Amino acid sequence: MAYRKLGVDNKHRRSMLATLTKQVIMTGKITTTETRAKEVRKAVDTMITFGKKGDLGSRRRALAFVHNDKAVVNKVFNELAPRYAARNGGYTQILKLKERRGDGALLAIIKLVDEEDVKQETK
Repeated sequence: MAYRKLGVDNKHRRSMLATLTKQVIMTGKITTTETRAKEVRKAVDTMITFGKKGDLGSRRRALAFVHNDKAVVNKVFNELAPRYAARNGGYTQILKLKERRGDGALLAIIKLVDEEDVKQETK
């Protein structure tokens, strides 16, 4: 799988992506840079797909990715997986914001898609 290096070494990148993924799952949305949001989208979608499978192997892979945070995995398997049961992918949405003051990095909000948002977009 191709990925962005994000200017850090492998251990730091994996830890950062796990932390951002946990924050998206627990709070519903976060603000970060656009490139990080694009990488986090892959991780969140994979976690929800694990939740939709629902077997023991998927639960263990999800636990391994989020550093054994059982609260996050329970939320994915018990709340998010049933909510997105009829949806085939595309569980997150990235909204672009302005540039950050100081270094000019492009900011974005990554959030979980709600069914109400999808209904409004189709109208």
